[in-house]
Amino acid sequence: MTNPTAPSTPSIPPRPDLRRRVLAGEPTIGLFVNLGSLVSAEIVARAGYDWALVDLEHGMTTEADLLGQLVAIQATPTAAVVRVVSGERMRVGRILDLGADGLMIPRLETADDMRETVSWMRYPPAGIRGVAAGTRGAGYATLAHADIRTLNDRVLGVFQVESPAAVEVADELAAIDGVDVLFVGPADLSHAMGFPGEFANPLFVQALDRVAAVARAHRKAAGILVRDASEVGAYLARGYGFIGIGSDSGLVMSGARLQLAEARAALG
Repeated sequence: MTNPTAPSTPSIPPRPDLRRRVLAGEPTIGLFVNLGSLVSAEIVARAGYDWALVDLEHGMTTEADLLGQLVAIQATPTAAVVRVVSGERMRVGRILDLGADGLMIPRLETADDMRETVSWMRYPPAGIRGVAAGTRGAGYATLAHADIRTLNDRVLGVFQVESPAAVEVADELAAIDGVDVLFVGPADLSHAMGFPGEFANPLFVQALDRVAAVARAHRKAAGILVRDASEVGAYLARGYGFIGIGSDSGLVMSGARLQLAEARAALG
């Protein structure tokens, strides 16, 4: 007889909740994890963010360190998203085999590139992801072969918009099944547009609004990385619902500077 008070078995990674919430239009808040520290990843997850993004592109984590951070994050309700080094089939498949709840893909500019990358994220017949039933991302052989394809619906696909070319074809990109979030990289986009860091520039704002509009039209989410929580309300109003607020390294740096400034002030 089943004990009704016993805890249920946790959902195997990748867990479906984040993708379901994002596609339902629910705003989510995350933090980039780039210190390369398992402890930092766990602290961020235990703080209660909707998602923590382990950054392999710009952060200090290596692919060899990734599994421990995924396990630490997924021991909490926080979802584990990974920004890959680059959109290559083996990197995409390997990280999904480790059990990431979602992937962020940088530096793609065409619909064909995004369709190809989505195909690497999905098992046949929807894609060409290699089938290995014994991996963590396939439940350590707890799923029957006929059920493996059900994991396709669990993985969140976050694709970055970092260039004028990507903004130009944003409508086509948002129409692709599996492109769940169009995520603006403000620094890269502003540099590529010729006005580095000028986030109030009318042309930059126009690009932001275009991305949000096409995401909304295709029932997808628009995402962005902001500097601090004071900017969240403005971006929510602009149509952005998948919002990253800085990084663990940024929190350490700003907290250290603030504490030192207060201490020096006390010294006179």
